[in-house]
Amino acid sequence: MKGEAVVVTVVVMLGFAQAAVYNVGDAKGWGFNVLGWEHGKNFRAGDTLVFKYDTTLHSVVRVDKASFDACSIPPNAPKYATGNDQIVLPKGPNYFLCGTPGHCTAGVRITAFAA
Repeated sequence: MKGEAVVVTVVVMLGFAQAAVYNVGDAKGWGFNVLGWEHGKNFRAGDTLVFKYDTTLHSVVRVDKASFDACSIPPNAPKYATGNDQIVLPKGPNYFLCGTPGHCTAGVRITAFAA
């Protein structure tokens, strides 16, 4: 039984060691340049998205699909505003948009589907 626990622990630790870190918007960061940034990337559960931005201009809000499509922010949506937000992706679709009025409709939003 103890041997099985060690194997499970090692497998879990290896999964975390393989997690990738993505800087959203690459060198330019989170802003008006992110439209389509996520295309072609193979996100996996446990990967980290790093949102770097000027806090006087932007923020990050995690929303559901309906809110993403409507560029609306539900009252209970998790909001980030440090300028260096690091968010670990759970499995499935993940939706993020800028909380500054008008920025989402101008393209400051991404979808990250994590396998």
